[in-house]
Parts: sequence; C-alpha cells; structure tokens
Amino acid sequence: MSKLYVLAVTFLIAFLLYSCSKKHHPGRTLTDDSEKNNNVRIAKKNDSLLAKKTAFKPTLKDIIPEVIVVNDNVARKSVDGRYYYDLLGHRYWRNNKDGKYYLFNKSMYTNDAFKKPD
Repeated sequence: MSKLYVLAVTFLIAFLLYSCSKKHHPGRTLTDDSEKNNNVRIAKKNDSLLAKKTAFKPTLKDIIPEVIVVNDNVARKSVDGRYYYDLLGHRYWRNNKDGKYYLFNKSMYTNDAFKKPD
C-alpha cells in the first residue's frame, strides 16, 4: 500500500513539474507573402484597426481640491479639539474664522485661524 502511495505522489509531482515547464510565450509574428495570400490578417505594430491605449494621467491639481466645505457632524475631532476631515488620503483642517476645511500645509502652524478653539 505504501509503495502505491509513494508512486502516486511521485507521479503527481513529476506531472506538475513537467506541466509547469511548458509555458509558451509567443513572439511577434512576421508577415510573409504566403500568409497574405491566405487572406489572413496579422496584426502589425502600427495597425490602424487595433485598439490603441491612451495613457490618462490625472494631475494632482485636478483631483485634490485646496478648500472643501464639510458639515461639522461628518468631520472628526482631534485630541486638542480641532476639527479635521480626511479625503482621498489627505487631511483637511477646519479654519475657525470661515468654517471651511483647508488642505494641510506648514503655514497652519503659525496661523491663528487653525489653532485650537478656546
């Protein structure tokens, strides 16, 4: 019984190793006169019938607004009492004078409008 089990496991491992080694990556096919005569259309690199991918790279200025308006019920409160809101991985802090939320920058450290409320 154990010989049959060992033989089956060995066969299975050998089959898996053999099947994994048969990966095939087809290369670029060259067009030939004989292939053109068979009415077979082979895709070329600059063929106008192929779908062309256009790379769309959005700019950060389009995605990330500098100022947003958020209801204070939705915003979270930090430990020191200031309100903040996270949007698209960026943190917006509430301006205490106008109530709008501004994208974080270093000038908020010295600006009195972003200090914790009294």
